[in-house]
Amino acid sequence: MQLRNVAIIAHVDHGKTTLVDQLFRQSGTFRENQRVEERAMDSNDLEKERGITILAKCTSVEWEGTRINIVDTPGHADFGGEVERILSMVDGVILLVDSSEGAMPQTKFVTGKALALGLRPIVVVNKIDRQDARVQEVLDEVFDLFVSLEATDEQLDFPVLYASGRNGYAGTDPEAREGTLRPMFEKIVEHVPAPKADTDGPFKFLVTLLDRDNFLGRILTGLVQSGTVKTNMPIHALDPDGNVVETGRASKILAFRGLERVPVDEAQAGDIISIAGLTTATVANTIADPEVTEPLHAQPIDPPTLSMRFAVNDSPMAGREGTKVTSRMIRDRLLREAESNVAIKVTEAADKDSFEVAGRGELQLGVLIETMRREGFELGISRPRVLFQDGPNGREEPYETVVIDVDEEFSGTVVEKMNIRKAELTDMRPSGGGKTRITFSAPSRGLIGYHGEFLSDTRGTGIMNRLFEKYGPHKGNIEGRRNGVLISNGSGEANAYALNALEERGILMVAPGDPLYEGIIIGENAKPDDLEVNPMKSKQLTNFRASGGKDDAIRLTPPRKLTLEQAIAYIDDDELVEVTPKSIRLRKRFLDPHERKRQSRAKAA
Repeated sequence: MQLRNVAIIAHVDHGKTTLVDQLFRQSGTFRENQRVEERAMDSNDLEKERGITILAKCTSVEWEGTRINIVDTPGHADFGGEVERILSMVDGVILLVDSSEGAMPQTKFVTGKALALGLRPIVVVNKIDRQDARVQEVLDEVFDLFVSLEATDEQLDFPVLYASGRNGYAGTDPEAREGTLRPMFEKIVEHVPAPKADTDGPFKFLVTLLDRDNFLGRILTGLVQSGTVKTNMPIHALDPDGNVVETGRASKILAFRGLERVPVDEAQAGDIISIAGLTTATVANTIADPEVTEPLHAQPIDPPTLSMRFAVNDSPMAGREGTKVTSRMIRDRLLREAESNVAIKVTEAADKDSFEVAGRGELQLGVLIETMRREGFELGISRPRVLFQDGPNGREEPYETVVIDVDEEFSGTVVEKMNIRKAELTDMRPSGGGKTRITFSAPSRGLIGYHGEFLSDTRGTGIMNRLFEKYGPHKGNIEGRRNGVLISNGSGEANAYALNALEERGILMVAPGDPLYEGIIIGENAKPDDLEVNPMKSKQLTNFRASGGKDDAIRLTPPRKLTLEQAIAYIDDDELVEVTPKSIRLRKRFLDPHERKRQSRAKAA
């Protein structure tokens, strides 16, 4: 059977996962009567809720005697660690762009990686049935993008298909509004070359993805670059320097058939498969016949740019809502994550009760925290901080390219806020429909916590996309949060009478009846300093009635409840987010007010 290995590249929400579902249906991968979830490729709960692809996944469809292995890549730059490795497994890419939004920054990120590897893209303009479609302009943008990414003449001569993934048709006519995906299958078979594989050489396989199975243990996925592998055949793993990591046997060989991983007896060069049987081999290792001593070339991975401290929850409420609370449990879980996600680095602190977790961005680490909290963990999370490095001219910090699409009326506010955050405006142009597209080069440090403010500044209509750009000169001090916080001075339950009196002090984040402890943050102060208050104070009982019915029900403004991402972005350096399966609370790192004063004096000195 002929083989084709292809990756799908698309920006978040451009319809990639929906299109793959239709490819399954029309190739007969799903039986007529089989019930399949919408967006079957996004299998993880968080992916379904956020509508983004986080983990790369492999699937395959058969089309008239050709097996097409399709790899769904993450569109978000925070998960770029996945993207680079996946592209080394395929021989072609489908670049999917929305007929209205056009080429977006994350598309640029992955496309740049694909072009650099010499892959020739097929461009699919999706959602052509949108009211605001601007097909020709979008194609011009894609061409300009390829030119800016230094594509070769051969890569610039790309075939184009016009499609509606939701309605299941594609073709060469932008005006067509019906049909099937047959033209897409034909284009893949015709345009994407067969894998360059050496069927006669010794078995060699480069690990690009890693996950765990409760029964099979470690599962290593990648492309067989030469030879044949059979079940129970002896194999060994080499690291990128050629050292033997471990030796063992290929206890299970799994091939992709639709959405399933199916056991097979053998696999040949050119196929994308998974192997079980090794216990320490990891991503970027070469799995090979024991006679092979030279490792395959592995793609280097972009460095982490942001880190957070994950600590044992030491608040007075620790252990009430979660089941996994010890440092050993947290350590094992983080090391397991770092094992399968190479863009994350975990280091244990000297006190053994906290861990420094470095990754690509707030979204990536936020997804990890949310996943752990759903698994029953309790954690104390610190404010994110960027990772500096030493360059030729001293200290350097990470910069990001930020592309913002916003209604024209809000563009002035956005430019002003980005200036405060030491961003440089690099481009500003109208993008049609009363919108403006503004591009900045900004230090990552200044962007921490800006997204929530950006959404309120643009009344929820702005779209911001970020992409790691470079390490550059340190930009000096960047102003943080301007307001102080309201801190509880004791433990107990929040009282409506006390909260009513505190409303004029600032914005409250707790409701009557919420359990509180000394040092917990109950709201934002209207002034720059922190203020200790008593939110448990109840009304003194007397024999006198208040005049005019003042004793009637107290009406409180609903409290401002922060999501996990908003909380992480909101806190200051001396604060933590207490994360449990049921609650997200903000607190001071040092709960005792005397200890807080000592620490602030020491910091000032």
